[in-house]
Amino acid sequence: MEEIQPAPSSWKAKIWTYFGFYRMPGKGTFDTSFAVCKICKKRVKHCGNTTNVRAHFTRYHLELLDTVASPPPVADKPTLQYLSKLSGNSERAKKINRSLARLLAKDCLTNGMEENEGFISMLQTEEPSTALGRPVLSCSVKEAALLTESILDMLITDMCPLSMVEDKGFRKMISTFNPKYSIPSIGFFTSMMEKRHQEMTEKLKSVLQGTECVALTTDIWTSVAAEVYLGVSCHFLGEDWEMKCLYLTTVRLEERHTAADIADWLEEAVGKFSIPLPKVKAVVHDNEAVLGALEILTERHDWVSVICSGHTLNAVVQSPLGNKETIAKCVDSARCLVEHFKRNEVACTKLIEKQQEMGMPPMMLIQDVSAEWTSTYHMLSRLLGQRWPVTAALSDPAVIKEPRLDLDAEQWNLIEELIQVLGPFEGATEFLSGEQYVTLSALPQLVYNLKKSTLSLTFKTAPVTAFQAQVAEQIVEKWQKLFSFQPEAPNTVLLAAALDPRFRKLKFLPAEDVFKVQCTIQSMALVVRMEARQSNESGNEEAAAKTKDHLGTKYGSLLKSILGSSSDSSSSEDDEEEDEQLSQAVQKEVLQYFGEQPLSKKENPLPWWRQNAARYPTLAKLAKSFLVIPATSTPSERLFSAAGNIPSKRRAGLGSEQVDMLTFLHCNHTLL
Repeated sequence: MEEIQPAPSSWKAKIWTYFGFYRMPGKGTFDTSFAVCKICKKRVKHCGNTTNVRAHFTRYHLELLDTVASPPPVADKPTLQYLSKLSGNSERAKKINRSLARLLAKDCLTNGMEENEGFISMLQTEEPSTALGRPVLSCSVKEAALLTESILDMLITDMCPLSMVEDKGFRKMISTFNPKYSIPSIGFFTSMMEKRHQEMTEKLKSVLQGTECVALTTDIWTSVAAEVYLGVSCHFLGEDWEMKCLYLTTVRLEERHTAADIADWLEEAVGKFSIPLPKVKAVVHDNEAVLGALEILTERHDWVSVICSGHTLNAVVQSPLGNKETIAKCVDSARCLVEHFKRNEVACTKLIEKQQEMGMPPMMLIQDVSAEWTSTYHMLSRLLGQRWPVTAALSDPAVIKEPRLDLDAEQWNLIEELIQVLGPFEGATEFLSGEQYVTLSALPQLVYNLKKSTLSLTFKTAPVTAFQAQVAEQIVEKWQKLFSFQPEAPNTVLLAAALDPRFRKLKFLPAEDVFKVQCTIQSMALVVRMEARQSNESGNEEAAAKTKDHLGTKYGSLLKSILGSSSDSSSSEDDEEEDEQLSQAVQKEVLQYFGEQPLSKKENPLPWWRQNAARYPTLAKLAKSFLVIPATSTPSERLFSAAGNIPSKRRAGLGSEQVDMLTFLHCNHTLL
């Protein structure tokens, strides 16, 4: 049996005294996906915190809890087991645990709710004396208001149905902690939620009012009830050059939603938060209906349409993956093999035994979703890593007889080579899906590197070689417009790359196109400076109008007839000279920016712009309007992941406005 390695010394929690990790086979690193109990040798899922290991320790080694249960800081999340332990009263501890059990059983809630953020936050509002079983003499108005707000926060954060406040188990649990507190009705919480929605909407308006420009992501989604929704998220850079993402709305679409209808709904969504229409720089989407709407909005407001690069990347891989019959059969065989171990308890037990015999940490196989090639990649990658334990388990007569599920040597080789091809694409997909950092400007370099790395690999199996060639063709076909630039119709992605100090040299473009991009940037910068000057001049003219010359209009007209108007040639010469100086200043700024060495590709360009905005004030304004655009519509898709949890049997009567409100509150709950 392989020795359990201690947890890293930087992990200070006392609980790690009793837990460690196995080493990954052939590597010097730990397999931190599962912690191993040093007492009973059981494996516990590790998700980056101590929640699961503490739960295991409390359940199986309660007699040793005193050695690790030091009082947590205020910021830590107290669990019910922790509150029970502090009580020092075994009967009280049992009563608290019984309350939780009733909550989960009677109210048909899922296990693990006791670790939800909102649920823990609600418990944390209780005074220690209340939770520890000491007499509760009263519940003041202030305390009741605090508890009510805490329950509302839990409902929003954990996306619980409002009917939960009338469930017997929930009321019994609240009564256990504070018998004097009376839980308000559903109607009261509904009115509180509406008020919270209004407050948060005003907060968003205030935040967005101070932005220079925004970018939107949008997507259309169909719920389990066959209702069609349009989700909109908003992205902007604050004064500190930090990337921000807010969720605006989830609109239910009519049965027949045309491009004109979607354009109107997008305008309404923007107007709902008092965002001036010219402030919207671009909209990222991956839907044909939205594309038609963007054509309308481009004509109306000059909004830029950006196709979701994640959608394009998926098409680059998914189509060739399904077209190659040999690869498709191999993937299907691997899928059946994984499914067998998932469903057959004997096979699963044998796999764990073989892993232990070979000194490998027990790791479960991953089942994929056939429509998502990234999940197929993870399934094949895990299966390849567990090849020999799987093969050994399959050789046991108790596991399998007929038909034989084991893959042959050719299929294993094909899987190994296929993973090498798909690996860079999976990494690119994960990177482009981020919303806290700049992504669009990195797209040209990323695509260029993908094509280069794909063609540089050499494989032995004919199916993977053919797949490799087809993927390279798809890259060229799907992204052929990405590397073309015409000044009369500027490429938004290339302009964003030019304003990213990491890619300002544009090494993936021919020298002729690099010059075109730089000239376009200079022209746009000049327009920005001239607009700023005109804005200042109009402000000065308004101030002068308030202190009009006391000599009157008649005398002014006389002087004008004698001396001439302000539009004489001398004035024109002054304007031309001022324009020339302005043009030279902009040209100097642009040449200096592009003349600098590029920033390391590992660096974040936003802090660089924060530090250098004073050196390049005009380009900084342009950079804010381009770097804010995300490369994918993933944020709006995440909006639907949240919205999908709202319509349910317990929420069958919800209207579209309520779905929008609940989704909005949940996704932006950290704002207030």
